[in-house]
Amino acid sequence: MDTNDNALMLAARDGDLECFAELFERHHIRLWEFFYRMTGSRSDSEDLVQEVFLRMLKYRATFHADSQFRAWMYRIARNARMDRLSKGRAETPLGPESDAIPGSGAAPHTIVERAEHFSMLHRALMKLPEDKREILVLARYQEMKYEEIGELLNVEVNTVKVRVHRAMNELREIFMKLSNRKPLCDVKTSEPILRTT
Repeated sequence: MDTNDNALMLAARDGDLECFAELFERHHIRLWEFFYRMTGSRSDSEDLVQEVFLRMLKYRATFHADSQFRAWMYRIARNARMDRLSKGRAETPLGPESDAIPGSGAAPHTIVERAEHFSMLHRALMKLPEDKREILVLARYQEMKYEEIGELLNVEVNTVKVRVHRAMNELREIFMKLSNRKPLCDVKTSEPILRTT
């Protein structure tokens, strides 16, 4: 686990498929979470994860020593999803009852309250415009650095910061309208309202 992603991908590019398998182990769950938060569909997310790793293997020669692995991987992920949509394969989001229920071991009433909160958050996230949802998912859920997001989206770091701030404000407004109450915490600084797993 001490080898960084860039070094693993460079080795995979040069034919070491064990390194590629290690990258899959490290990133397939978070990649699935990215797709799920963008599409709302578990099955589409699974298909897209497979497609991304196939493309990464196929186009591994495009990864260079000065590349940033996560930005490169998410660029492929965005392209795979856009290709899927352009071919007319509509995304089929699941209803709120399909959301994961967090908090194993918690009291039943706590689980219900948290499930309602996370379901509401998921619905609010899905109501955001595509570009705002994507930048929030990348920054908050995927925990990408602003520099990585800037490289991925081909914009300046300050632009990323402004877009994240605006998307957070819009998410808060949507959440408040859906819930008819104040958020459980401040979306600017706190994680619970932004975490769905």
